[in-house]
Amino acid sequence: MNGPYMSGTPCWIDLMVPDQQAALDFYRDLFGWQGEVGPPETGGYSVCTLKGKPVAGIMRASNPDGTVPDPMPPTVWTTYLATDGIDSTLKAVTDAGGSVMMGPMDVMDLGRMAVITDPTGAVVGLWQYGTFAGAGIVNEHGALIWNELSTGDTDAAAAFYSAVLPISTAKSQMPGAEGYTEFKVGGRSVGGMMDLAALPAEVPPHWLPYFHVDDVDGVQAAVVRAGGSVRAPAFDMAAGRMAVLSDPQGGTFAVITATAPESPA
Repeated sequence: MNGPYMSGTPCWIDLMVPDQQAALDFYRDLFGWQGEVGPPETGGYSVCTLKGKPVAGIMRASNPDGTVPDPMPPTVWTTYLATDGIDSTLKAVTDAGGSVMMGPMDVMDLGRMAVITDPTGAVVGLWQYGTFAGAGIVNEHGALIWNELSTGDTDAAAAFYSAVLPISTAKSQMPGAEGYTEFKVGGRSVGGMMDLAALPAEVPPHWLPYFHVDDVDGVQAAVVRAGGSVRAPAFDMAAGRMAVLSDPQGGTFAVITATAPESPA
């Protein structure tokens, strides 16, 4: 991926954690990412790379003044959707029943960002391309391959995302994936959506990043050895073999050996 992503496409992910260095070490060992705590002017934000290309961000949870939050927010991965115009998108967000949690704000010359909550309660970011397009490598071992929304109201979510970005929805045609919805941009599937009822009752609406890996079972075992946990043990499904895992600080993600990886760009 060399240029900007089409508006509506998941283009970046980042992780907010209490211990940034521990997270950098964990994902380096698990996926081969390279990254270090960033400069003060970026709040220490780390852009991790894989094969020299940006793959994900990791930042320390902190208040705007740099102090440690109390209580500490949950450790979560945030998915960012590309937009050609963040201000008009944010107006569409509020018009469609969503809310703005943060922003819009300029990130130096890299771009503009905001974080919103959709009407079903799921948090997602928005990214307007400047000099930084987002993930520079996808669909390879250790890189992003898919982003999935779990929500208690799939109809409301479909209507919302279609209203705020050039996203359409369609029921999946994969065998065994009845009831699964795909998000499409320009006719291409760029993400998915499932009913929250399939998950434990305590799980809130959320976006989940998927990383492509060569060996799901091996990665699952490595996560456990490193002090992480297994949310859904490795299993076979229509799109490949996958597992849902959490890092030692609680950041949840999925890994998949996809049967036919496709670029989300």
